[in-house]
Order: sequence, then C-alpha cells, then structure tokens
Amino acid sequence: MIVTVTLNPSLLVDYAADRVELGAANKVTRIRHRSGGRGLAVARLLTAFGHEVVAAGLAGGSAGELIRAELAKAGVPTQFTRIAAESRRTVRVADTATRRITSLDEPAPYITTEELGRLAADYRALLDGATAIVLCGSLPAGLPAEIYGSLISYASGAGVPVVLDAGGIPLRHGAARRPALVIPDLPAADVGGAEAASLTELDLTEAGAIVLQAGCGIRVLTGTGEWLATIPRPRNSPGEAEFEGFRDALVAGFVPGIALAWSWPDMLRHAVALAASVSPSGEADLAAYEALLPLVAVTGPMPTA
Repeated sequence: MIVTVTLNPSLLVDYAADRVELGAANKVTRIRHRSGGRGLAVARLLTAFGHEVVAAGLAGGSAGELIRAELAKAGVPTQFTRIAAESRRTVRVADTATRRITSLDEPAPYITTEELGRLAADYRALLDGATAIVLCGSLPAGLPAEIYGSLISYASGAGVPVVLDAGGIPLRHGAARRPALVIPDLPAADVGGAEAASLTELDLTEAGAIVLQAGCGIRVLTGTGEWLATIPRPRNSPGEAEFEGFRDALVAGFVPGIALAWSWPDMLRHAVALAASVSPSGEADLAAYEALLPLVAVTGPMPTA
C-alpha cells in the first residue's frame, strides 16, 4: 500500500462564465469541484495505474468533506486526520470569451497542537503495511517547519521508503532525514535557475537521490553518479500551462520504483513517460504512456559535477 500525505489540501472550485466583469453580477455557466494538492493528484494517478493507495493528511469542514467525496468518486480511499478548521478553497473563475482565469486563494487553516498529535498517531498507524510514503506540498499554519523531517524519521524507523516533494525550509528539514528520493518543488520559471542549482548542494549522504528538471527531461543526482532521462517532443513540457500536471505525474512516476526497488533506468523511463503523457487537465492517458515509454532515452550513471 502506498500512502500519500497532503498536509495542506485544497478544494478547487472552478467557475466558468461567458464574460466576467468586476463589480457586476456574473452568471456562471459551469461549476466543477475537485480536490487540490500534489499528494492528492499523485494518489489519483497511482490509482489509475492499478496501485493500492491511501490518501492521508489533514482535512476539515465542508470543504474537507467535499475533498473526501471527490477522491472517493475517483476510487481513492482516504484516511485524513480531521481538523476543526475549514480546509482551504481555491476559487478559479474562467472568462470563456477572453480565456482569462482569475484565482482567489483562501488562507490555510490553523492546526492545533492536539491535532498535530492525532496526525502523528494516525500516520504511524498507516506505516504498518505501507510500501512507500509520499510527502507533498506546503504546510498549513501551526505546523512546525520540521514536520516533514519528523514524518520521515517515523517512516525510516518502520523501514518504509519516503519520496519527499516540498520546497523551502520544509524541504531542507526533510532532506536531512534521509528520504529515499527528494523532488524539490520549484516553479516553472526557476527550472534550471539559481534555486535549482543550489539544490545540487544537498548532501547526497542524507538524501538518497535528488530529482531536478532539465529541459524536456530530468536529472537524478545519486551518491554514485548522475542519470539523465530525456524524451523527444513531450506532450506537456515544463513552463507551459500544463506544468503542474507534468510535475504531479513526475512525482507519481517515481513512487512505484521506490516502493519496489526498480533499477534507475526502469524508474526513469516510467516517470518521464508518465509525466509527458498526462492530459492537459492532469488525467492519466494510458495509451499515450505506452506509446511514449520506449522513446525515453536514459544515460548514466555519470560522475556528479
């Protein structure tokens, strides 16, 4: 069983209107609710590929109930720790005439000390029978920056490998606790930039391996060398509107290999083909994946610069 942990999920509320005018009443023509957060997107993709998955983390209020219900419709079991505060919403309003989208992001809920304790207990219970843990995303208010480090330590003690997808200070705390794989959460504009370059300085005796995006492919830095995986003319490429879907699928693509100890070439082919094959909305496209899998070129290991 693969456990994805999303500590700051959101309920995506998408409105579409023929035209949106500020300061006026706007008639909505379409409404869609969807659970948001990379860990939840990873859970949906893994489920689509037939893996046994449980989505865990923190959820509360009516938004939390809708998140659970949407995941249930997608066939994803959930074991969220309940919180008293309302899970955040992200409201996106699309003007179909201009194709402009306006987003309103609610603040994250505050997590109490008592809720943090229940989260830790629920998480440790899920480690029994888990084959891999995926820790994704930002932190809500009230959680310490070292929370990912603590969750990785619990998993390590239980012999369960961890994939960490985070950014900033929580990433640094987590990487110091020896997860099997670190996938730094960088915006599309910084792929290959200064922040990405600084991440190569993470001690590879701490993080088992580090994944960095490189154009239409990815670089993986390990303690024994560097791997590079590329694919010609991917369906989605970093920096475009589909960047988030690409990133979600990239994270999901590494998890089975970490759980089942695949070779690096096999793991890289699967991750890159999956990331390049998802639809613009981030949905799995199994036919596209099968077509792209043999096109992934893998080289390595090369000495790490």
